[in-house]
Amino acid sequence: MNRPAHLLALELLCAVTAGCEARTGPVPISGDVPEATGWRTEVVVGGLSHPWSIAWLPDGSALVTERSGRLRVIRDGRLDPTPISGLPPLLVAGQGGLLDVAPHPRFTENRLVYFTFATGTGSANRTALARGRLEGQALHDVEVIFQNADAKSGAQHFGSRIVWLPDETLLMSVGDGGNPPTRFGGENIRNQAQNPGTHFGKVLRLKDDGSPAPDNPFADQGGTRPEIWTLGHRNIQGMTRDPVSGRVWANEHGSRGGDELNVIEGGRNYGWPVVTYSSEYWGPRISDEASRPDIAEPVLVWTPSKAPSGLTFYQGDRFPEWKGDLFSGALKFQQVRRIRLDGTRVVGEEKLSIGKRVRDVRQGPDGYLYLLTDEDDGALLRIVPAATL
Repeated sequence: MNRPAHLLALELLCAVTAGCEARTGPVPISGDVPEATGWRTEVVVGGLSHPWSIAWLPDGSALVTERSGRLRVIRDGRLDPTPISGLPPLLVAGQGGLLDVAPHPRFTENRLVYFTFATGTGSANRTALARGRLEGQALHDVEVIFQNADAKSGAQHFGSRIVWLPDETLLMSVGDGGNPPTRFGGENIRNQAQNPGTHFGKVLRLKDDGSPAPDNPFADQGGTRPEIWTLGHRNIQGMTRDPVSGRVWANEHGSRGGDELNVIEGGRNYGWPVVTYSSEYWGPRISDEASRPDIAEPVLVWTPSKAPSGLTFYQGDRFPEWKGDLFSGALKFQQVRRIRLDGTRVVGEEKLSIGKRVRDVRQGPDGYLYLLTDEDDGALLRIVPAATL
C-alpha cells in the first residue's frame, strides 16, 4: 500500500510500543509464527515489472499480469519477450493497473481469458472486468463486461481477484475505494462498503458475460446492486476456492492491524468499517465494535498487519505434509503463511520467509507452489523441497 512516510514511521513506532496492542475480541489473533522447514525457493523467471497474478493454461504455459500494464506468457520456463497485445486502456497509478487474470473454465473450447484492471483517470477511476479470446500473442474481441457503477478519485483499493465457481459464474472482489481523506457522497469512501447501492467494498457474483447471476442474494431488493454476493470488505487481494469442500476463502487488508481471513458466504456482511479489529494508521480505533451477531466473524485476524495478498489451497504431492493446507502471501512481512485447517478452524500456522514482497501464491500443474514477487524486477519463484545431504 502506498502511504505517506510519516504514517509508515508511525506504524513502525506502534509495532514496537505497547500503545499498539492487538485489539481483543472473540477471533484468534495471529502475530509472529514459527518458520516452516524442508523447503527452498528457486527462480523460474525474472525481469517482471510488479507482477500481480499468474494463471496456467491447459497446455502448461502460464499467463502473468504486470501491474504496469502488460500481459506476459511463460512457456517451458522462459518468459516470452513479447507481451500479449490487445489490452484495453488501463490506469496505471498507485495500486491500480492490470490486476488478476483467469482463463474461462472451458478455455480449451472458447480461448477466453478474463482479467481485472483499473481504468479511468486519477480523479475518476474504477475497477473493471474484461475478457478476450487468446490467439497466439494477441487478445481478440476484447470487451469490458463489467465495471464499477461509480467512479472514485485516488489510486487505492481496487481489489481485485477472480474465482470461478462450478456453475461457471465468477466471484470478483472490489475494494472500498481508499483511505481517508478520500470521499464519496459527502463521507469517507470506505463507508460505501456497507452501502448495498454501490459496488465499493464488495464481492460480486457474475455470469460469464458480466451480467449479475440471477439468484444473487440481493438481486430482488430495491436500491441494491444485483451483482453483490457479499458486502463489508476493505480490500480483498487474495481469494480462492477449496477444491475439496467447495468453500470460498479470502484474505483482506486491514488498516493498522486487523487483516482478516474469511470464509465467503453469499448474503453475509463482513463488517468493514463498522465492525473491525483495525485501527487508523494514525492511532485511534476505527470502530468501537470488533464483533456483532449480524456480522460474519473472521476465521483469523493478523495484527500487526502482514498485508495479505494471493491465496491458494495446496493439493499437490511434492509436499505431502502440506496437502489440504491454505497458503497466504504477505507483502509487508515478505513471506508466505502456511495455515492448517480443521474445517473452518485454524489449528496451526507457519511462515515461509521469502525476503521479498509476495504478491501471488498459486499451485502449478506440476504440483509445486509458485510465488510472484512484487518489485520493479519481480520474479516467479518455485517452492521446492530442501536438498538433502
